Amino acid sequence: MTQLSNSLKFFTNHSDYFLEQYQQLVRIPSVSTDKEHNADMLAACEFLADKLRGLGAGRVEVFPTKVHPILFAEMRADTEAAPTILIYGHYDVQPVAPIEEWRTPPFEPTISGEYLTARGASDMKGQVMASLAAVESVLATGPLPVNLKFLLEGEEEIGSPSLDGFIETHTDLLACDVVLNPDSGMVSKDVPTIVYGLRGLLYLEVRVDGPKADLHSGLFGGNVANPANVLAAIIARLHNPDGSVAVPGFYDKVLPLSPEEKQRIASVRSDPDKLLQITGVPQLYGEAGYSPLERTGARPTLDVNGLYSGFIGEGSKTIIPAYAKAKISCRLVPDQDPDEIFALIQAYISSLAPDSVRLTIFKHSGAPAYLADDAPGLAQLSKALSETWNKPVSFKREGGSIPVATTMQKYLGVKSLLTGFGLPDDQIHSPNEHQHLPTWKLGVQALIRFLLSFDHAN
Repeated sequence: MTQLSNSLKFFTNHSDYFLEQYQQLVRIPSVSTDKEHNADMLAACEFLADKLRGLGAGRVEVFPTKVHPILFAEMRADTEAAPTILIYGHYDVQPVAPIEEWRTPPFEPTISGEYLTARGASDMKGQVMASLAAVESVLATGPLPVNLKFLLEGEEEIGSPSLDGFIETHTDLLACDVVLNPDSGMVSKDVPTIVYGLRGLLYLEVRVDGPKADLHSGLFGGNVANPANVLAAIIARLHNPDGSVAVPGFYDKVLPLSPEEKQRIASVRSDPDKLLQITGVPQLYGEAGYSPLERTGARPTLDVNGLYSGFIGEGSKTIIPAYAKAKISCRLVPDQDPDEIFALIQAYISSLAPDSVRLTIFKHSGAPAYLADDAPGLAQLSKALSETWNKPVSFKREGGSIPVATTMQKYLGVKSLLTGFGLPDDQIHSPNEHQHLPTWKLGVQALIRFLLSFDHAN
């Protein structure tokens, strides 16, 4: 028997052990945005450090940051010519609120049928543990055919404030030939997926100030501009009736979709009715002239993410609010520069604001879009996934943003392989997050095949 068949058999025979390891990590409430969980963040980091030491990593180092630590580990192959694969992951999770909507305790992993429910089960502790299970299965049955490096952070869910600087100042430590990032997901449980494109992100905030304090609406209404009314009018003019963004110049650098690109996107099997089921909306909405998948991955968007003004408690309170504010994000596509788009939005909104209010617009963050249809290791990963599922791989342009991919390309010079074994209805960031375990197990098998694909004997 080859090492591949032995490794796959080892994982199957020890699946209960690997599942228990997975649940141990999920039980740690490593919520990165809550200072009350700082000790849990350290516990999750140390759990993974101990696991990597147990797997024989020759170097395991925890790097403190101003927020949560970064974990690095390295395993060396026996042969000098072995390529180096850098595996990225994060061990932090989202908050659990609203807690009352959880059917089971969020940090007590519960298996029901084919699903494991817990915060972090899918995003992304399940994907981290799938990677480690694959590595352990390979090591249990023979030599490692590649050098492995692990970069595991604890700040992904709060925007990774420490990661860019760490990568920039540790390029020799992180030098590699292939980057594997399993922090994306699959189109469906029957469709293995590689994400080759990510939209960029611009996040900004708009604040409209009027009176120096809330005013009595009966005494001052009609003579003082209402900041909430002004902001609502501005927001109403950010889109055209056809769903497109109304900001002048917003689409100037957006590349049209080629027939080949449209065909690739259309080849991803997607059911619009499934989108309705997942979202709960009565019908889909978006920029006219494009399919749902094209709008998701290949067209830019502008969305209001939060609104605040005046009295929002129970009952009534008749005031003219002193201010109103909105948080706005744009998902960007290749060739759109976040700074340029911010300048366009800033100029447009400023032109809409009347002189009766004071306007403030500031940028929170920005990251460019990302394309990686030529990432190193793509052929090996595609073959591993297709052989595991016995189906062709779908290549998808994702609507979300994974800034670490662009950072690694910038400083390490390597494009990332983006995959993962979460599903669209895993309810990540929401109550009752879960992972489909049969898909997770197939994912481990695919990663075993991927690691061993660099050994020509398998």
